[in-house]
Amino acid sequence: MKKIIYCSTLLLFSVFSCSEKIPENAVIQKDAAVIAPDYAGIVIPYNIAPLNFNIQAEADEYLTVVYSSHGDKIFAKGRKAQFPLAQWKKLLEENKGDTLYADIYLKKQGQWLKYPSLKNYIAPDAIDSYIAYRLIEPSYVTYESMSINQRNLTNFDEKIIFSSRILAKGEYGPCINCHSFRKYNETGEMQFHVRAYMGGTVIVRGDAIKKINLKNEHTISAGVYPSWHPTENLIAYSTNNTGQNFHTNNNQKIEVMDSKSDLILYDIDKNEVSNIAADSALLETFPSWSSDGKYLYYVAAAYPEGVNKADREIFLQYENFRYNLYRKAFNPVTREFSAPDTLYEASKFGKSATFPRESPDGKYLLITLGDFGNFHIWHKSSDLYLLDTENFSLRELTELNSPDVESYHSWSSNGRWIIFSSRRDDGSYTRPYIAYFKDGQAGKPFILPQKDPDFYGAFFKSYNIPEFMTQPVGVSPRELANVIRKDALPSVFNDKSTPAMKHEKDDGKDNFYD
Repeated sequence: MKKIIYCSTLLLFSVFSCSEKIPENAVIQKDAAVIAPDYAGIVIPYNIAPLNFNIQAEADEYLTVVYSSHGDKIFAKGRKAQFPLAQWKKLLEENKGDTLYADIYLKKQGQWLKYPSLKNYIAPDAIDSYIAYRLIEPSYVTYESMSINQRNLTNFDEKIIFSSRILAKGEYGPCINCHSFRKYNETGEMQFHVRAYMGGTVIVRGDAIKKINLKNEHTISAGVYPSWHPTENLIAYSTNNTGQNFHTNNNQKIEVMDSKSDLILYDIDKNEVSNIAADSALLETFPSWSSDGKYLYYVAAAYPEGVNKADREIFLQYENFRYNLYRKAFNPVTREFSAPDTLYEASKFGKSATFPRESPDGKYLLITLGDFGNFHIWHKSSDLYLLDTENFSLRELTELNSPDVESYHSWSSNGRWIIFSSRRDDGSYTRPYIAYFKDGQAGKPFILPQKDPDFYGAFFKSYNIPEFMTQPVGVSPRELANVIRKDALPSVFNDKSTPAMKHEKDDGKDNFYD
């Protein structure tokens, strides 16, 4: 009896699935239907999750038909066009390098209306299967409830890598930030920081997890903004004395800036820290290795003329700090760095550079330029720019930018996709946008797809530091928590000739704001 019922159920489902018909005698409309998110005119990976959307029009009935040159059509009924995962994957896989069409039909007062087909190109280039990001309230105050998450881009699965709530105790809780991976997590190596309560830098190498204290008498702070060397067991960090001011009458709300910053190198095997750049006249920050590990990019700013570095009024001069782009050649055998080369003097043009990231093929450097400072996630003037590393020409990526904030960005492992942070939707919440990239040109960006197309309208957290990964993080939150509860292992400073630096007492609450 069970077998008969099962077969009958399959038959009924098959008849229902195949019985959907395209409306006949539909009246052709001139203007395209408006959908949200805007998934039209874009280039998409063939392995991306369904691009579900909401039709922005009132009607009695809705029907969306998705198809390409090969395979079966996909039908979605209702104002929310949500597509079955298996059918969507099969359709895209069968039509790599072809056009994906979406026909939208609306029924009003008994008459079906057909809108012009929405067209997207299915790229033959896959996107990395995972991304990682930090979820945080945009005020950057309630850091005890933040988490670092990972999302499978081929479906809608999301998991927590680590949450500050796991270790929160009453009014005490850690701030977790600055997650970073070695070679897109291909080797299962990552790091992130725990600030304040139970503080330290967590380094994961396969199943081995350590918590390190990178701060000593020679450094301004513990490690802050990280970059893994692609082949050596080294991580470059900035060390920063960071503060933030809340504006009372400014649409940019918050200004985050450094009063001091340097660059250090951490040798994982030796547990040693050494200086990379520690010029007291400059603010060096945001180190980033080249794809071959032969160069270290970073940005640095001089103190404005007349500014007293020891005076807390320095934070009132935030609009006068402008960062230029530099790089140092690196010898992996001797572990020595060259003198810095200036790649772009943004300050000469009234601009400030930050977030240098080189493409995997080494041909391009993606940066952001704003009017001042280096924490461009709060700067509405911030836009993405592309530097050609062969001739060092620079151009604005107008195809990606918006009137609002474009800031942190990451390349996919094959260099064909860029994910970046943007506040173009409402000016307050940072959302991850994805765009195709080839031969120095980027496609129209689209927001990270969600199962419910209305998701972002009801989700009140920002996505920070989106990073591509080829595989998920393998250690569990519980394993990480067990290590974080232990005391941090002190690192060793290996340059005995460097005098101890005089710094203000560290309250353990620096650098929450990556």
